[in-house]
Amino acid sequence: MIQKLLNSGLYWQKKEFRRNEFLKISGSTNTDIYFVENGSIRIFMMDDDEERIIRFGYTGNIIVSLDSFLSGKPSDLYMQAIKKTSVRIASKKDFYAFIVSGEENLKFWNSLLEDLVLQQMEREKDLLINSPKERFERVLKRSPKLFQEVPNKYIANYLRMSPETLSRLKKS
Repeated sequence: MIQKLLNSGLYWQKKEFRRNEFLKISGSTNTDIYFVENGSIRIFMMDDDEERIIRFGYTGNIIVSLDSFLSGKPSDLYMQAIKKTSVRIASKKDFYAFIVSGEENLKFWNSLLEDLVLQQMEREKDLLINSPKERFERVLKRSPKLFQEVPNKYIANYLRMSPETLSRLKKS
């Protein structure tokens, strides 16, 4: 279905981001939708002086600053390339024009939103589970590709554990 979106006639601007380059910073509005052709991106926020990673996007994923995308308002989220990353970018205006142009496209959008809601619920469950081992196993089962695409230090932050704990869990 994502391939259909890419070939839909929707205008996609191609752009490359260097390692550590920001796609979006806190306090800014970003209503673009990104398709990650290759590379990886992290979405995070700052809690006092600590980064809290909320989501990753990597090769083959669609990623957005969802709160800003839906509301059109500034967001506290940062979007940052973890490594050299190539994306295709579509504007919300163009994307919404695509969505309303046919029933299949509207079904695609609904399916995408449903998937995002379910992912968010899984993420909340992960954060409520006390055992680092259980959090690790859930994410490994749900997103095994994550462990090939994203460095351990970011995965550890996402799982709310130290890199050493993650390393031990991966070995066992």
